Amino acid sequence: MSTILLLSASVYFFIIRYSFSDFYKRLEIRGVVTAKAELDQEEASAAVLQEVREMHLEKLPEEKEYFYEITPGKTFDNEAAALRIPLSFFDDLIQNGEATFQSGNTFYAGIKYQGKKGLYAVIVSADNYYNYHHLTYLRNIFFVGIVAASLFSLSIAFVFSRQVLNPVKEITDRVKEISSRNLHLRLESKRVNDEIGELETTFNNMLDRLETAFETQNNFISNASHELSTPLTTIIGEADVTLSKERSTQEYVESLNVIVKEAERLEKITKSLLFLAQTGFTGTSQKYDKVRVDQLIWDVKSTIDKLNPKNKVQLNLSLMPEDPTKLKIRGNEQLLLLALTNIVNNACKYSNNQVVTLSIGTLEDKVIIIVKDSGIGIPANELKYIYDPFFRASNTKEYEGYGIGLPLTRNIVRLHAGEISVTSKVNQGTVVQLTFPIGNYSIG
Repeated sequence: MSTILLLSASVYFFIIRYSFSDFYKRLEIRGVVTAKAELDQEEASAAVLQEVREMHLEKLPEEKEYFYEITPGKTFDNEAAALRIPLSFFDDLIQNGEATFQSGNTFYAGIKYQGKKGLYAVIVSADNYYNYHHLTYLRNIFFVGIVAASLFSLSIAFVFSRQVLNPVKEITDRVKEISSRNLHLRLESKRVNDEIGELETTFNNMLDRLETAFETQNNFISNASHELSTPLTTIIGEADVTLSKERSTQEYVESLNVIVKEAERLEKITKSLLFLAQTGFTGTSQKYDKVRVDQLIWDVKSTIDKLNPKNKVQLNLSLMPEDPTKLKIRGNEQLLLLALTNIVNNACKYSNNQVVTLSIGTLEDKVIIIVKDSGIGIPANELKYIYDPFFRASNTKEYEGYGIGLPLTRNIVRLHAGEISVTSKVNQGTVVQLTFPIGNYSIG
């Protein structure tokens, strides 16, 4: 709207300027024609000029002509007073040969004319009816146009605002219905390829993450309570039974062994939970250095040999690049060793020490580590829960574990701007792929 007003005002201003200039030119032309007819005293020429004037120069409202002889030393005080125009008008006319003046709607144009009878100041005045009629008409057109444009703009804005705000209001009303008790609700996305549709999709994705986070938290609390309460219950029960009466030294020793075993189990769970919580942060307090991935897998092999001498871990180095700089990543060597050892140790455990292949390779600007086993695998419907703390697949009851290793590994991988993916088939084995950016110096 401000643009329309500014444009209209600019057009109106320049038209007024042009109208005034054009009207002064009309008066000057009449002054020249009148001077030739009146001052040159040639009857034939005067008749022709009068005819031209009547045919081509219409009579202007209140048109008047004045002739004043210019002689040396003459002042025009009386003339200026009679015409009610400033004396400076005559000064400009004598010095510059022409002058203009406006008094209300009456315009004055003067020229200095050298005729046969002498030097004269010729002044023509008239009312500028163009200014009164044409500009008034133009002003009315602008006014009507601005009002019409304003109403049209407001109606268009109202229609578009309804189209834009109604979907937002629908989203707001729907969002108000969603709480922690019904996170399964979603926005009904009816729009495609527009900002509102993108907002609905983004909000639904956020709800997916929130629902998953709530479910994970609930599972974590439930499983953690169970895992922590089991050894505590065993310790308390064993102590109560032992203290219920006098017992032999052997019975005390056996009871203490049970308590120590359960206490060690409780300690392992507590430390694992603490480590899992620590790796859930951004990792800015960790120390990061250049790590050679090929050296890292050798260290993993050495660690596994100490933990499980019966392992059959085989290293596949056939895809290693010739350029050693492509094997360098930036990270915390101890954390990476822990993460990779967890994966390889699980592969050995759940495959009953069958052959486990540890491969390394590169792809463009990434280092890829793959751990493949031929173990019991993970049921397809349980793969989505493998990163939940304390979750253990239904076919792992015969194997010792707490369900913290894989969530811990994922946290470590994320700290290093990496990615982890797991594919598995029951009784056919599991493949775990870790991907890290080469030379990622932005972390830490």
